[in-house]
Amino acid sequence: MAAIISCHKYSFSQLTTAQTFVSHTLPSKFIKLSSLRNASSQQFKPLCSSEKSASFELTDEQQRDRFSSIKKSAISIALAVGLVTGVPDLGYLGQANAAAIAPTLPDVSVLISGPPIKDPGALLRYALPIDNKAIREVQKPLEDITESLKIAGVKALDSVERNVRQASRALKQGRTLIVGGLAKSKVDDGIELLNKLESGLDELQKIVEDRKRDAVAPKQKELLNYVGGVEEDMVDGFPYEVPEEYRNMPLLKGRAAVDMKVKVKDNPNLNECVFRIVLDGYNAPVTAGNFVDLVERHFYDGMEIQRADGFVVQTGDPEGPAEGFIDPSTEKTRTIPLEIMVNGEKAPFYGETLEELGLYKAQTRLPFNAFGTMAMAREEFENNSASSQVFWLLKESELTPSNANILDGRYAVFGYVTENEDFLADLKVGDVIESIQVVAGLDNLANPSYKIAG
Repeated sequence: MAAIISCHKYSFSQLTTAQTFVSHTLPSKFIKLSSLRNASSQQFKPLCSSEKSASFELTDEQQRDRFSSIKKSAISIALAVGLVTGVPDLGYLGQANAAAIAPTLPDVSVLISGPPIKDPGALLRYALPIDNKAIREVQKPLEDITESLKIAGVKALDSVERNVRQASRALKQGRTLIVGGLAKSKVDDGIELLNKLESGLDELQKIVEDRKRDAVAPKQKELLNYVGGVEEDMVDGFPYEVPEEYRNMPLLKGRAAVDMKVKVKDNPNLNECVFRIVLDGYNAPVTAGNFVDLVERHFYDGMEIQRADGFVVQTGDPEGPAEGFIDPSTEKTRTIPLEIMVNGEKAPFYGETLEELGLYKAQTRLPFNAFGTMAMAREEFENNSASSQVFWLLKESELTPSNANILDGRYAVFGYVTENEDFLADLKVGDVIESIQVVAGLDNLANPSYKIAG
């Protein structure tokens, strides 16, 4: 029997949860895959170079050093080869493709450093424009429960118990600072969520004491929803001014959530699926606003999935010769600028990639980390050419962690699939988007062009 997968309905403060994750190579709208394959191998220099073997016998220590050097070289070469051969086209603005921009490879130490954050919910929480250490000290041990549960059997519960106690202690000690960080208009809601969080931590402690391992993850998810809600209540209005040239475009000044319902063809195990997507207008107001505006126009309703190759799922190319959304009020293609928010900056950069800006080590606020990261496709050599085509990244690779791949800083991420993201991999070309519906946050959309007649 075909399965119908649908998302649960939550309050908007509960929309920032998820599961798995990603990071890999690069997409764009217009470059042909053949040009990627013909790229000069000299563009991708290995980080370590092997030398000819010495004629004398190596000591054990020298052999270990040599093995370590070869291992690092193998990692670098594997990454370089993957970047050359593994980047499919991403485009449908006239057969758009993944751009073949030669990456600046990170140091090996970056490649083998600690694991990146892969959970979409965590990425969304950390992307909020807040600076409150006290709530982060509650958040971190709750998120660490995921790693604790990787331990086999009930032994995992000992580690979970330490996580719970740490979170409870952080909440008790930091509650005054957390309440002080709430926006004045949201204090009551924030305190209510904190009370629920406190009670929930007691309940999770009881679950651990009763050794009910299977009940831990659902309760963890609930508590992180409360944490996310408290953190959203710390945001007081929209934190910056969008540049004047984009100020009259549809802008998402906050967050919104949409449900995308897809009719799946030729799959006996899956008939239709509803994907919950959280859109982040704090870090990509123009990009997210453009998408929400198109959703309210029902632009994507009835549109087929136009690419699904194990690397990305992509759609958004309308029928006919148009390469994007034709605004009926102007009868021209509506395009939006490349929009990238960087950690430490108060507003996004517009119109230039981080590579073009010389910000090679900058960390993007919305990285290509999570399985189901949502971004705008565009032409290879036209940064400000995005219109309606969107893609969801499916790949994962520990060799290209956050901000060490050739996607971050070149494409505008504006959301993450937070429910049923694993089923994106089951979609095929020809599957139909029955509808995309805004389920929360529509009031954050400024300058909605869909309300204008024509």
